[in-house]
Amino acid sequence: MTILLREAIGDQLRRVRTDQGRTLREVSTDARVSLGYLSEVERGQKEASSELLASICVALEVEIGDVLRDVAGVMSPVADAVVEVIGSQADRAAALAAA
Repeated sequence: MTILLREAIGDQLRRVRTDQGRTLREVSTDARVSLGYLSEVERGQKEASSELLASICVALEVEIGDVLRDVAGVMSPVADAVVEVIGSQADRAAALAAA
C-alpha cells in the first residue's frame, strides 16, 4: 500500500507535537489554525498548504526543512518498493513477449 504525502506529513507533525508533550489545542492556537483543521492535517485527511505547514512548523519550533526531510525518509522506501514491483512486472512481460 502506498502512503500519501499528506499522510506522511501529518504523521510527522503529530510525532513532533506528541514528542514535545503538546496538545492539539496548544499548537492550533499558536499556529492560528482551527483545532479541527489541524487534527485533519495530522490524520492525513487534509492537504496542508505551504503557508499552513510553515505556520504549524513555527508553532512547533521546528524547521520545515527538517519535517520534509523526515517525510522524504519515510516515503523513499515506499517509492523504492513501487519501482521494484514495476521493474519485475516489466521483466515478466518482456520474458513472455520473447517466448
